[in-house]
Amino acid sequence: MTDRDSDGSELDAVRDALASAAGDADAGAAADGEYDGTFLVTHADDDSAVLRDVDSGQVHTLSSNPGVAEGEAVEGVVAPDPPMNVSWQLVEAHERRQIAVEESEEPPTRHSLDLADDQAVGELTRTERAGTGEIHVISVPEDDTRRAVADVLDDPDTSRTHAARLGVNRVEIRSAPGVVAVRYMP
Repeated sequence: MTDRDSDGSELDAVRDALASAAGDADAGAAADGEYDGTFLVTHADDDSAVLRDVDSGQVHTLSSNPGVAEGEAVEGVVAPDPPMNVSWQLVEAHERRQIAVEESEEPPTRHSLDLADDQAVGELTRTERAGTGEIHVISVPEDDTRRAVADVLDDPDTSRTHAARLGVNRVEIRSAPGVVAVRYMP
């Protein structure tokens, strides 16, 4: 093998292997830059969209909008647009789902309240939900409960990113004085 390989494929394979071994390349990436993943649509308009890989955080600006909407999770394949490879395209969508983030009027469950009782203010406990999903129980100062709920609602992309990783469709925020429970549910 030399630098003069006619198609460069052997060198590309070696570079990809070295980058992967060094932790610099996505293990699922093909030699042409195409790769499969789960993405959150963080912006969408008629002409383009922005996807963020929920695992790596890499941002992909699409050169056109294939019909995705802000707040959706898309499991699919992205590929760079030739020849410059600065914009991307969604070449295949295996699954798409909208992820709702909403506040519930329901109080936290007894289990969530018990978890909060056992932790200091400012601590967070993650626990599996019965069935599918996860619950994050956060202990906050009682006077700051409303503000803590507002903080979660004001940053829906963070909640949606975690929901997309878990494969769920809904984020529900429940609260009681001193307790915020963020529930990731199907």
